Amino acid sequence: MQTKYKKNTHNYELVGKLIEELKLRKYSYRTGEKYRNIVIKFLKSGKTPRDFLLSYSNKSRSTMRGVYFALKFFYENVLNERFNEKMPLAKSKQKLPVVLSRSEIQRLFEVTTNLKHKIVLALSYYAGLRLSEVRTLRWQDIDFEREVIHLKTAKGEKERVIFLHKNLEKLLDMYGIRRSGLILTSERGRKYNERTIQQIVKNAARKAGIRKKVTPHTLRHSFATHLLEAGADIRYIQQLLGHKSLRTTQIYTHVANEDIKNLANLL
Repeated sequence: MQTKYKKNTHNYELVGKLIEELKLRKYSYRTGEKYRNIVIKFLKSGKTPRDFLLSYSNKSRSTMRGVYFALKFFYENVLNERFNEKMPLAKSKQKLPVVLSRSEIQRLFEVTTNLKHKIVLALSYYAGLRLSEVRTLRWQDIDFEREVIHLKTAKGEKERVIFLHKNLEKLLDMYGIRRSGLILTSERGRKYNERTIQQIVKNAARKAGIRKKVTPHTLRHSFATHLLEAGADIRYIQQLLGHKSLRTTQIYTHVANEDIKNLANLL
């Protein structure tokens, strides 16, 4: 049976050790904050892990999984104890991604007049970057001579190389003044926040009359799907997206339209 922790028993020391362990293992700031907040609530509750998990039973599947992994990390890496609780929920079924057509992508760019906003769209679609990668991309990551983007701040600190599309290159040539530091910065010279990028994409979709739910990740989904429909090898797409597992990339085979249309021609 998992041990129960009393309130105020070395809580500060335990949370401090948790932060150290997260940093040593290079967890992202967001995940670290999430784990820290969960563990603080757990320590204050005085409950066993099972009872604490039960208190989240009315929450979403992803929330419960997050609490589970936070407690598991805490027990195994901070307390050096075996975490005996089993995963409370099976992994949720993966939903098919929303994908825009090529004409819808074109309309996004046509209705967007702000150059910086166009670059946000272009980095998401023509390079397939994640939102976090769009925010942190620097001029020195782009090799204009070799026509590639060398991502050094990719998810999980795994570097990858992406082609530099001509349409993206043209926009950067029009925009590039300093050619150093972050490509996208606010008027105060700070890094774009996530909300700003999400709003840019949302506004463009609204102006273009697109009724689908469009997010920055929708453009990344469209990037992968359009490459697959054009005949690109799925393993190359996996490398471009920075997916660790090919299974993650294979989700796009379910939404690629060319093979589906070819089946229709058989009737």
